[in-house]
Amino acid sequence: MNEPNASPTRDSTTSSEREWADHAIRTITAENNRSADTHLYSIPLPTQWGIELYVKDESTHRSGSLKHRLARSLFLFGLVNGWIKEGTTIVEASSGSTAVSEAYFARLLGLPFVAVMASSTSPEKIALIEDFGGSCVLVEHASEVYAAAEKVAAATNGHYMDQFTYAERATDWRGNNNIAESIFQQLSMEQHPVPEWIVVGAGTGGTSATIGRYLRYHNHASKLLVVDPENSAFYPGWLGASEPAGLPSRIEGIGRARLEPSFVPSVIDAMIQVPDAASIAAMRHLHELAGFHAGPSTGTNLWGVWQTIAGMIAEGRTGSIVTLMCDGGDRYAGSYFNEGWLAARQLDPTPHQATIAEFFATGRWPAAGV
Repeated sequence: MNEPNASPTRDSTTSSEREWADHAIRTITAENNRSADTHLYSIPLPTQWGIELYVKDESTHRSGSLKHRLARSLFLFGLVNGWIKEGTTIVEASSGSTAVSEAYFARLLGLPFVAVMASSTSPEKIALIEDFGGSCVLVEHASEVYAAAEKVAAATNGHYMDQFTYAERATDWRGNNNIAESIFQQLSMEQHPVPEWIVVGAGTGGTSATIGRYLRYHNHASKLLVVDPENSAFYPGWLGASEPAGLPSRIEGIGRARLEPSFVPSVIDAMIQVPDAASIAAMRHLHELAGFHAGPSTGTNLWGVWQTIAGMIAEGRTGSIVTLMCDGGDRYAGSYFNEGWLAARQLDPTPHQATIAEFFATGRWPAAGV
């Protein structure tokens, strides 16, 4: 007689780890369920242009930036893969905002967190990481953060999140409440519910990859414009350079000195490289135009938006454009909003402010501003 199949044994350690991971995933999901979506604001433009501009304000997340979405996805990705366990030290290489958001989620799960960042990172971001219970390791050059993070993770037997590798795959680009799905849901009752363009920057490349894939998967006619700071490797990488070499970005949160693994050039319809001082001019102009106090990467987005609108006007096209407010200006009080700091780095937004003023007066993009 055949004996009944024996039930598989259940290791108590594995069972305990699974129970903790289940609780951690439920905790993160519950946090998301308690959170309202971020606002999609309509920005006033001259009515004769026939163009509607919407800015999705990602600064209202609990951790204060667009990277809140990425951090949530990275934690869930690490948990379902079994990389993050109870007591695991979380380590990240960051320019600041992702580290702030990851520190928030690490505290939510009771995990230690270490951010590895360049010493040029704004003091406001460092303070926010520490306020959420994290600690910071500062290196002299931005190019050193990757190796330094790996060393910290090895020394602490921790988990290196590695946003620059996993950002494009941790978020479900098909939907599941990603930022692209949220944008289209919020536009559904507008005059132009399918935007002509969505304009974003690239830090890891995760947001542009998610939006670009979503547009194609759902057969939306919208095009994706990615704006890039001067000297970043992303723009020449998109143009086809096999091994583009850039410099550390002066616009915190976007632009990289190397082509990051999460950057997916093939889903991008157009790219514009933006002068750093122009990003600052556009950041300041947003406050004058709509009262929003945003950071410099939002200014980079807007410089691309103004050029895109000028092109639509010249071609007689109407429609809508969507961009992101990535984080708030309070994180940069001692840097991008400090005249002495700008002067020391030879960043003069004045000529670019004149370009924006001429554009709003005429609807045309001045040749000197291109």
